[in-house]
Amino acid sequence: MNLLRGAWFDKTDLIITQWMARYGYRLMSVSIGIVFVWFGFLKFFPGLSPAQDLAIRTITLMSFGLIPDFLIINGLAFWEVLIGVGLISGRFMRETLLLLFLQMAGTFAPVFLFTDEVFTRVPYAPTLEGQYIIKNLVLISAGIVLGGKLRK
Repeated sequence: MNLLRGAWFDKTDLIITQWMARYGYRLMSVSIGIVFVWFGFLKFFPGLSPAQDLAIRTITLMSFGLIPDFLIINGLAFWEVLIGVGLISGRFMRETLLLLFLQMAGTFAPVFLFTDEVFTRVPYAPTLEGQYIIKNLVLISAGIVLGGKLRK
């Protein structure tokens, strides 16, 4: 008897996929929200976020040095926590996702501005900071999935 096919498999598969369909969207929203709150919260405390220095230098360069470091890191921290709270609460999702996508665009700027710090060998061997940036592809994809259900 093949346990991977047949009535038992179909019944189990149906139960599992229905559970995923019912709870997956909310679990994704909350879990990504937790990531944003956590990573954002770390930025309020100097030296705790591994991305802090690179983020400050990136925004400083992009703003032509017009924004003080203190405002950059605290503004970014607040922005990320705000995204996280929006995702966890499920309220103001359009605005939350707009903030998420704007923030994600900024997170990829170091790939072009500080390539030597993002890769040990361009383009296939990322540094720890590079890995931190590349994982954002998952967050972008999740944001697209979350946004795709806003009208349903």
